[in-house]
Amino acid sequence: MACWLYEGLLLFGVVFISGYLFSTLTQTRNALDNRHGLQAFLFLVFAIYFTWFWSKGQTLAMKTWHIRIVDLAGNPVSQARALKRYVLSWVWILPPLLLTYPLQLPASKVGALTLAWVMIWTLLTRFQSRGQYWHDVWAGTQLVDVQKKS
Repeated sequence: MACWLYEGLLLFGVVFISGYLFSTLTQTRNALDNRHGLQAFLFLVFAIYFTWFWSKGQTLAMKTWHIRIVDLAGNPVSQARALKRYVLSWVWILPPLLLTYPLQLPASKVGALTLAWVMIWTLLTRFQSRGQYWHDVWAGTQLVDVQKKS
């Protein structure tokens, strides 16, 4: 969980720079004017970010917490497998977000629904024999501890 928080801090910088680049290139003066374009752009930026770093083995946050991503045989993941993992990882937040539009839910209920879904999704991990997250199972990847040996 600490790795997630650190990754979130790093991604804040990525979002800031990407949002500035997008608004400059599209001449968007108000963030709500081209919101869907910005969201699609950030989806692609995140795909590039995670695919690149995961295919190298670790993001900076993962390196700090001594976590490495490998395939089931223990080999580094390919860019295709890293991209598959990225797309599958959206199952963490996409289902509740898909419900918000047709139900016209307010932001507070969207937040509560998303939090409940993440907790349920985390609990479902307990039913996986190796304790992996389901997107890792589906992508054929695993997270391993790589503590330095002294």
